[in-house]
Parts: sequence; structure tokens; C-alpha cells
Amino acid sequence: MLANPLSDTDDHWLSFEGTSVVRPLLDRRANVVELKVAGPDGRIEGLNLRLYEPQANRWSLTFINIRDGLPTPAVYGGFRDGVGEFTGDDHLGDRPIKVRFRITRQGTDKVKFEQAYSADGGLTWETNWIAVDRRIDSAG
Repeated sequence: MLANPLSDTDDHWLSFEGTSVVRPLLDRRANVVELKVAGPDGRIEGLNLRLYEPQANRWSLTFINIRDGLPTPAVYGGFRDGVGEFTGDDHLGDRPIKVRFRITRQGTDKVKFEQAYSADGGLTWETNWIAVDRRIDSAG
């Protein structure tokens, strides 16, 4: 995780390790992700609620940080050619920004997640979160 995104002064990355547990809901039209990660710079615990909107043929992703219990504005999108891309509007402090979230499969049991911010309406993007999840066999 980039310590100070969109700051132009610090490119220090923070490291975390932990788990993401995905639970399907409502016949897979929704799911919830339980995230628990920790590292030398602290811990992050949160939920990501993912809902499918059949009328719009898109997904919404809403993250909730358990530290404050508040949802972030949703990002919206879907999957094409094996890559999920979701975008939306948010704020970084008092500054309005765009958010982009990408999901890329890297084999049968590995997925890469990237989040990026844009302060110029989506012309340029700064990646600030990279996570690689590996499936663990829950039966073993």
C-alpha cells in the first residue's frame, strides 16, 4: 500500500500479509470479502460488499473499513477478457478523486488486485494498492 497517495513527496510502500475470505451470497449474485491484513505499519480489517446489478449488467464494490465502520463510495464495472475494471468517485481528504480497481486472474489459484487514484479526472493514474491473493484449499 502506498503510504501517501497522490502526494508527489513520498513513494514509500507499506507491506501487509493476511487473508481475504470470500463468501458467496444470494445464488452468487452478491458476495462479501472479509479482509484481515497486518504488517509493521499496522493492520487493516474490512469488508468489501460486491453486488451484481442485472439491469445495468454491472457490479458494484463497496469497501468498509472496520476501524471507522464507514463505507467508501462504490466503484462500478465488470469483467472483459478476464480482467475486471471498476471505477468511481471518492475523496482523498478534501480533494475529489477518481478511483480505479482492477482484478486480474494470474492462473487458476492466483488473482492480482490493484487500486489506483486519479486527481485529474482519469487522465493519469497512480497505483496505491497491490494485493495478490492465492486460493487455499479449505478442505485440507
